[in-house]
Amino acid sequence: MAGFKDKSIKKRTQREPNECAFFTGREGFFLDRVDIILKDTWYGKCLERNAAWEKNRRFCRHDLQHMLDVARIAYMLILETGVTVEAAVASETKRVSVLGKEIIYAAGLLHDMARWQEYETGEDHAVAGARMAGPVLDRAGFDATEKEAITTAIREHRTGGRTASPLGRYLCKADDFSRPCGRCAARFDCYKLDRMAAAGRLLY
Repeated sequence: MAGFKDKSIKKRTQREPNECAFFTGREGFFLDRVDIILKDTWYGKCLERNAAWEKNRRFCRHDLQHMLDVARIAYMLILETGVTVEAAVASETKRVSVLGKEIIYAAGLLHDMARWQEYETGEDHAVAGARMAGPVLDRAGFDATEKEAITTAIREHRTGGRTASPLGRYLCKADDFSRPCGRCAARFDCYKLDRMAAAGRLLY
C-alpha cells in the first residue's frame, strides 16, 4: 500500500526520544504503550466486570478477544484503503506510522471497556468508555492529541457515519466485521442481524 510506506521506519536497537514503539526487523512491531494498556489494573477490572455481566449471555460478548479482533480488523481496513495511518487517526503530529498503529490498537482494545457500565446504569457504553479510557491512555503515555483521537473514536464507534472522525468510522466497521454472525446459534434472535455485514459470510 503506497499510502502506508514510510521510509523513516528503520531497524532500531534503541528508542528515540518520545518514541515508545519501534521496528525490530524480523520480529515486527513492538507496541509498548498497547502492552501497558493490556496490563493496566483498571482495564483488567473493566474486562472482569464485562465478563461477570455477560456470564450467561447468549449473544456476542465484549471480552478481550473481541476487542483485539476489532483492533486488528480496523488496522487491516486502513491498510486496505491505501490511506496513511496518520490520516486515518487524524493525527497532526509527524510521527512515523508505527505510532499511528498504536493509536488504532488502543482504540480497538478500549472501545468496549465500559460495557459493564451500560448494564449497571444504562449509560451508553461508548460515552462511558471514552471517559474511562482517558486515565488509561495517560498511564500508557499517549499525549493529548493522540488521546483525543482515540477517545473520539471510542465515543463514535456505535454509529460511525459521515460526521464521525476517520478512526471512528473504521472502528465502527471493524466492530461489525468482527462478529461471526453466520455461525452464531443465537443469530435469529439478534436485533442487529439485518444490519450486520458478516451475517451471511466471513469478511475478516
